Amino acid sequence: MSDDQKHSRRYVSGMKVRRSVLGDAHVDRAEAAKTDFDEAFQSFITEGAWGTVWAGDHFTKRERSIVTLALLAALGHDEEVAMHVRATRNTGATPEDLREVMMHVAVYAGVPAANKAIKIVKRELAAMAEEETP
Repeated sequence: MSDDQKHSRRYVSGMKVRRSVLGDAHVDRAEAAKTDFDEAFQSFITEGAWGTVWAGDHFTKRERSIVTLALLAALGHDEEVAMHVRATRNTGATPEDLREVMMHVAVYAGVPAANKAIKIVKRELAAMAEEETP
């Protein structure tokens, strides 16, 4: 039985979206690190977050990326902020979008949350630029 046959259509769809946003290398690392302990959780987020929310047809990937980054920054989820900044390579969200997002976070979630997230965004954008330099 293939992996696709073991999983729901929503899981398969979610995995495709997840790979398109986060990249194959990231997803491959996450899948390799999966254990019996977190397998149900990984399936849950693949179906729910990626196969439902990210696979919807109303928002573009760029818009989803912007909303996601705002929420993650507002909630102080630093590792996820970094991951989703890197995902902007695939979503089309620009550094200008991220700057605007952080201004919204500052107004609606507080300056400390935005300040912390801005440091992460700057670090990740610099690392991404460095990776692109030959």
